This record gives sequence, C-alpha cells and structure tokens, in this order.
Amino acid sequence: MKLAPHLHRLGNDIVACYLVDTDEGITLIDAGLPGHWGDLQRELGSLGKSVDDVRGLILTHGDSDHIGFAERLRREHGVPVFVHAADSVRARTGEKPKTAMGPMRLGPTLGFFGYSIRKNGLRTHYVSEVTEISDGDVLDLPGSPVIIGMPGHSPGSVAVHVPVADALFVGDALTTRHVLTGRGGPQPAPFTDDPEAAQASLDRIADLPASWVLPGHGAPWRISPAEVSEAVKKGTV
Repeated sequence: MKLAPHLHRLGNDIVACYLVDTDEGITLIDAGLPGHWGDLQRELGSLGKSVDDVRGLILTHGDSDHIGFAERLRREHGVPVFVHAADSVRARTGEKPKTAMGPMRLGPTLGFFGYSIRKNGLRTHYVSEVTEISDGDVLDLPGSPVIIGMPGHSPGSVAVHVPVADALFVGDALTTRHVLTGRGGPQPAPFTDDPEAAQASLDRIADLPASWVLPGHGAPWRISPAEVSEAVKKGTV
C-alpha cells in the first residue's frame, strides 16, 4: 500500500513492514512474517519492479515477527540484511529473554496469533548471515537511511530515519495498536525486555525531521517525532 511518495507499507495494522522506493533502488525496513513474501511481490509488481531492485533490508530488531522473509531474500537473491550488533544473535538464532505478556484480551490475542499462523509465522527462518550496524550509521542504501539506537524493546532495537521518504521507522520502540489487547493509540509495545529503557529511548528521536512515524504494529502515524514521547506517555494513562 502506498502511503506517500517513495513510501509503501506491506501487511496491515497487526504486523507491518515497509518499502522505500527511490531511483537508486529499494530499501526494505523489516520483513514481517514469512507469508509477507507474497505482499512484497505484489507491491514490487505494482511499481513495475522486482526483488532484483532491492538493495538491502534493515531490521529494526531481531524478533521473529520482523525477520519473516529476510533469510529467503538473502539466500535466494543475495540481499544483505542489516541488524544492530546487540540483536545479531536474536536475528540469527531466536535467542532472547522471556518477558511477561502483560495485559491481553482473548479476541485481539487470538487475532494476532491467527494472523501469524496464516502468514506462516510458526515457521520462522532465522537469518544465517547478517551485517551488523550501530547507532549513528548512515547506510549506503537507497534513501541513505540513518540508524538511531533505541534500546529497550530489545538491546539492539533501532529506529531508521529515511529523509527522502519523510519517515521514521520505529519497529517495536512503540506501537499504535497493542496486538494483545486491541487497544489503539500510541503506547509501549508488548514483549518489551526493558520498558523503562524503551520509554527513555523515545527521547532520542525528538530532533529528527519527519512527518511519518511508522511502527511494526498499528496504523501509520502522522506526527512529528518531537511529539512522540509525550504522546506515548499520555496514551498509557
């Protein structure tokens, strides 16, 4: 789905990943679930392009609902997969600490897991090879994405700022739809390793110029990054 010039979303409000289209090629941010491979093909086709135009995939973190088709893209098409060094093991093996599920409602929770099953989420393919990145890196990919460290949801969570798309991709640094309760609006994401660190990390994006703040779960958000932290705090009251 096209959101704006250069900016496309794959998936839906339950699980989403993103495509940045430029004259130099395509950069992907996150890879959703394995079944989003079909969504990727359809979106590329609508642009008159193919997987051969994808220059790189950036993971906002290494959780299974963000690495979906990453290994297939890497193995079959040679597309490099970038992830913060602190989440490299998570993306390659799935190793992570157990976290409390927190609040939940039966309907939305079943909807989340049902959608995951339909998108082959039970068949996680971890990424055999990754390129490690760090806070402050500007990657040599279409759109010149800038990496902002956002530790909290996971040690290697990052936001990705792509000026040409006027967008900031935040992964699970926040959500605009809680997948376990169905509650809409800006709020902390579930399954967060360190909630206090995640909240503090939101201040790291305050000075970035962007009109879109795009989470891995929930509706795209038209807001200045400077307003994000306060909006999330209000949303949790």
